[in-house]
Amino acid sequence: MADGRAIAGALLLLAACDGSKPLVPERPAHGPVFPAPDRPVAHIVSPRWSTEEARDRVNEAGAVMNQAGLAPGMTVADIGAGEGYYTIRAAARVGHNGRVLAEDIIPATRDALAERVTRERLENVSVRLGLPADPRLPVASFDRVLMIHMYHEIEQPFEFLWRMRPSLKPGGLVVVVDANRPTGEHGTPPALLQCEFAAVGYRQVSRQEMPSAGGYLATFRAVGSRPEPGMIRACRVR
Repeated sequence: MADGRAIAGALLLLAACDGSKPLVPERPAHGPVFPAPDRPVAHIVSPRWSTEEARDRVNEAGAVMNQAGLAPGMTVADIGAGEGYYTIRAAARVGHNGRVLAEDIIPATRDALAERVTRERLENVSVRLGLPADPRLPVASFDRVLMIHMYHEIEQPFEFLWRMRPSLKPGGLVVVVDANRPTGEHGTPPALLQCEFAAVGYRQVSRQEMPSAGGYLATFRAVGSRPEPGMIRACRVR
């Protein structure tokens, strides 16, 4: 993984969601064919879920990082990093011997976060631009992959999860925080989340209510072999 001082760009999807038009173009179809999700996909409308001050008042990031087991020396990917609320706090948690890769799919959001990382001299953070269906993460690199308030906005979740799998270290976890409501209302029902992850070969390790983060926290681990794209079936859990 690139040194944190070489700020490259950012990736993916955060969300402060109100249902207006998407901010990213549709990705051209090419390569392996994956099933479309059998449920609505929420639009990305903002790089901010709430203000950082409001989130800190309820210790949102602290509670999430504690339950996710973030520790000094870890390597963490913050997917859909947005303005960097979790990026900044994860960088402090993992320390100088750890690394954080922040990604977003919106170029302007990537650029703003890269400027913040430079301004705050976060030498253990790199920023990268990704694709809507591909987080473009380096292989076998991450102890934790954070997906906070953004899963319901992924247009091609099965392809996204399939391409993300190889980035986890042995024993690494994907950490999802979302609201328990329909995807069209900017949340993900826990049963649907578990089903879609399972379709791509992830096992749910834990799930618990997380009121300070506006919903619940679930963790997943990749198990067995990554399925062939043609073997993946969309979930019909409501």
